[in-house]
Amino acid sequence: MKTPFSPLCRHAAHLCLAVLLLSLSACHDDVPSVSSEEPGTEGEETTELSDTYHDKIRTAPYPKIDNELYLNPPPLIVPQSMKTGERLLFELSRSKDFNTTETMRSEADEWCIFNPHRKLETGIWYWRFRQADTHGTPQGEWSEPYHFEVPDETPVFVTPAFSEFQSRMPHSYPRLHCYLDPKIETARLNVKSHREYKMLTGRAQDALNTDYTTMNPNENTGTLCIHTQSLYDAWHLTQDDKYNDCMYRLLRQMLAYPVSDALLFASNFASTDIAICYARIYDQLYNRLTPDERAAIEKLMMRVLRWYYPQHCGTQENHIFDNHFWQQNMRVIFQCALLLYDNTVYADEVLPMLKYYYELWTARAPASGFNRDGVWHNGSGYFNANLETLHYMPMLFSYVTGTDFLQHPWYKSAGRSLVYTWPPHSKSSGFGDGSEQGDEPARQRVAFADFLARELNDSYAGWYASECDDTMQGDRLFRLYRMCSTRRYDTSLPADAAKMVWYEDTGEVTMHSCLTDTEKDVNLSFRSSTFGSGSHTTSSQNAFNLLFKGKEIYRSSGYYLNFNDAHNLMSYRHSRAHNTILVNGIGQPYSTRGYGNIMRTLEGAHITYCLGDASKAYCGISDDPMWVQAFERAGITQTPENGFGETPLTKYRRHVLMLHPEGIVLIYDELEASEPVTYDWLLHSPSQLSLNKELLTINHADYKSGYTVVTQLFCNNPVSMSLTDRFLVNPDPATMKAGETYPNQWHMTARIEREDKTRILAVIQVNAGNTAPQIIRKTGGTLTVGKWTINVELDASRPAALNIIHSDNPVHFSYGKESPTLNGVLYPREHSMSSLLYDETGGEYKVVEVIDQLPASTRIAR
Repeated sequence: MKTPFSPLCRHAAHLCLAVLLLSLSACHDDVPSVSSEEPGTEGEETTELSDTYHDKIRTAPYPKIDNELYLNPPPLIVPQSMKTGERLLFELSRSKDFNTTETMRSEADEWCIFNPHRKLETGIWYWRFRQADTHGTPQGEWSEPYHFEVPDETPVFVTPAFSEFQSRMPHSYPRLHCYLDPKIETARLNVKSHREYKMLTGRAQDALNTDYTTMNPNENTGTLCIHTQSLYDAWHLTQDDKYNDCMYRLLRQMLAYPVSDALLFASNFASTDIAICYARIYDQLYNRLTPDERAAIEKLMMRVLRWYYPQHCGTQENHIFDNHFWQQNMRVIFQCALLLYDNTVYADEVLPMLKYYYELWTARAPASGFNRDGVWHNGSGYFNANLETLHYMPMLFSYVTGTDFLQHPWYKSAGRSLVYTWPPHSKSSGFGDGSEQGDEPARQRVAFADFLARELNDSYAGWYASECDDTMQGDRLFRLYRMCSTRRYDTSLPADAAKMVWYEDTGEVTMHSCLTDTEKDVNLSFRSSTFGSGSHTTSSQNAFNLLFKGKEIYRSSGYYLNFNDAHNLMSYRHSRAHNTILVNGIGQPYSTRGYGNIMRTLEGAHITYCLGDASKAYCGISDDPMWVQAFERAGITQTPENGFGETPLTKYRRHVLMLHPEGIVLIYDELEASEPVTYDWLLHSPSQLSLNKELLTINHADYKSGYTVVTQLFCNNPVSMSLTDRFLVNPDPATMKAGETYPNQWHMTARIEREDKTRILAVIQVNAGNTAPQIIRKTGGTLTVGKWTINVELDASRPAALNIIHSDNPVHFSYGKESPTLNGVLYPREHSMSSLLYDETGGEYKVVEVIDQLPASTRIAR
């Protein structure tokens, strides 16, 4: 897995290395100590496995022996294509014959998942499945047995069985927010003194002031959702009947206009937007409604449940991530089922639905079920759309079952991820649709941090919420929770906050030169992800973004105005819009097949480092039907002339380093193809750039914000540089928001033609105020930048190499085949072509050596 390896799993060779260094230290007092961290475990050459990336739709059962577990216990998942009967039966056992007393057997259910709901003992486990009819009678033979290994170090997160949830579910109304019941009476006593009281009542007053008598409220779901939530929250906290009365008048107007199928199922968001409005009213006014009014709401909620449950069952457990479903639809559908599960008319039909969504959440949530990072694999922009669900579901489940669902590793990592990917007083440094929007963290994001701080006493989240406190008060989604919960938590950033965080499951890295001071912070983010490209992600494998003072220097270009218009397809989502490369003008497809992976990271006080591999990302056109249709609608063909197609690329490894405290950034690329190609090295900025083609420099000055940036390229092959401030396809005026401007952005291309192999080194210097950049002195393969000396191999016919030392500190980074000399002593490199760092960590200097690490989705458990 991508969790840290246990010391018990270290290689014997590594132990031998430690012994050797200890013997050397008997003669040399200044020999660096050996880090207790283990290097990578996969050997010099990465082995390609069949499912290195995440399929959009699962094609193989999970888990198998070549899947390292993300959690103990794992869900057992059968591809929908392998379910041929009405139901499935599962068996899970320590015995490959499934004949022991501890063998677990499932009920026959309609869906394709089974959750053991218990910790699995360390060792090998076997599982199989079998078809069954609607009555649960077995049909046919058992499948072949699959086996997987449970290592000691796998994170343990056990959820209660559905039967436990069912036995404790509430039976009275209101029940949707029953997890607030223990706190709400106290909150009501002090509600008028709460700092958000005026905002609470002000929003409810908007609903009171709206005249719905001349309209069909069901056709204006945006406003209807806000008003029903405002009235719901205000009544729950104040118990003022005027909010109840208004809600009741609103319901009568809604019922006066029967909701047609055309309106209710116009889109999945339309369905759940309408459903949640009726569900809130049903929950709040249940004891006031007439039998006919209750029946009318119940029928509408059942129409939604009956429409979507058959579509979801078997599909959602096998889809890598259906955005709308996880953002909102799953939560609202679950809430409708929660209101009806004990209804005498519908209970038999609804209870299995409720069980399915419960089991689905425990198997695949949060964040796809294959992500423990606390960051969103779909990017920082669309993270906000998921926050209400990410709050509601674990709070409800925790309260009802008595098991804390927030102990999932993703939630425990989320506070830190909020801080590093979108710092306070800054733009986002993240990737994905909409990540370029907003000059500071969105209020929902800050409210989510406040929630994590309250529930987990997470000091990262507490610091984040305190830094953005004014923004948080504008949030309405979490207001009912905030006004019922005590706000006591640590607001100090941890003293040991790192300079770099690696999101191993997601495939991103963030680096900061001065996290706590936005005015000094150089903020770099890097992406190379096994989640690939498509959906709300972009074709940005091995791409980086760079911010200073919370403002963009270099970042992905274009504007997210429409999911799939021509500008989005050609100048926003395409690789040409990101700080990565093109091969013969061709980028990465919009597909999970267009994947990358972060293979290595190292962190010290003076150097932070990561290595991304996007060698497999340039793999053809986008064959996902969703994108095929989008291209057809936009009138675009996926041809090489438009930047789509096969390429002969065989290697694209990008080394990224930040040198501290200066915040100097180095990008070292190894590029190889099976035949001569044209490589385009790309750099984008929202601000004006200028070129010095003779020195291969890109210059950027923002005198208003008080900084300058100089990027210089080094390459043994001829490089031609070009610059434009035009998009290939401009944003469509029809999709532009009123009052907003969408200025042109700057795009630099450094082109290397007719080469099969090349190496490129970029040195990026960020300077505050009027400080001049360091003059880079080059002698052969040696560069001097201030007190840093960089030895780089740019001859692509020779093995790649990069060595960095500092004149004042005994810091040494080394990548290559040769063993480096540290403090006058030869350090015997354990692995050829490893990455090695001798730097200060935890107050002492240590050596850490790493090699390639495969992603958890394919790395065999050790």
